[in-house]
Amino acid sequence: MTDTRSALLAAYLERRDDLLRFFTLRLRSAAAAEDLVQDIYIRIAAADRSMEVRNPAGYLYRLGSNLMLDRIRGERRTAARDHDWRATHRTIVGAEEVAEEPRADDAVSARQRLNAIVDVLRELPEQTQRVFRMHKFDGLSHAEVAQALGISRSGVEKHCMAALKRLAERLS
Repeated sequence: MTDTRSALLAAYLERRDDLLRFFTLRLRSAAAAEDLVQDIYIRIAAADRSMEVRNPAGYLYRLGSNLMLDRIRGERRTAARDHDWRATHRTIVGAEEVAEEPRADDAVSARQRLNAIVDVLRELPEQTQRVFRMHKFDGLSHAEVAQALGISRSGVEKHCMAALKRLAERLS
């Protein structure tokens, strides 16, 4: 019994250029054909020595065709998955696709502005911070904040105005 791997490697080296031409025509890409022919080599280099192959050249073309079909099926699955994802994660206005997430520089700018606001609010007196947070962040009305903290409604308004004034001064 001859060494199958040696016979396949010899056939591969003898027909490598033919394999490249054959798969370049089918794939319509020299780069894809080169990758496929390299995959053929990897498979035959790892082949079991005891495997019996009667027609090494035919085996190479069949192996390459199977690898090519596997690659095409994988690309189709990937394209279908990507299409489905884009169909559920995009917005179209007119004929244009609009990104749903903000641009990276806008996101960074917004994060920096938020950090600046938080820094200014931390400088305020504790009671002013509490009133402003309850009204602006928790969504309570002036009357609700006044009742919760046991202060007058005008006191809530004064704290909110003081916080807004400080924000305007520091962030302008």
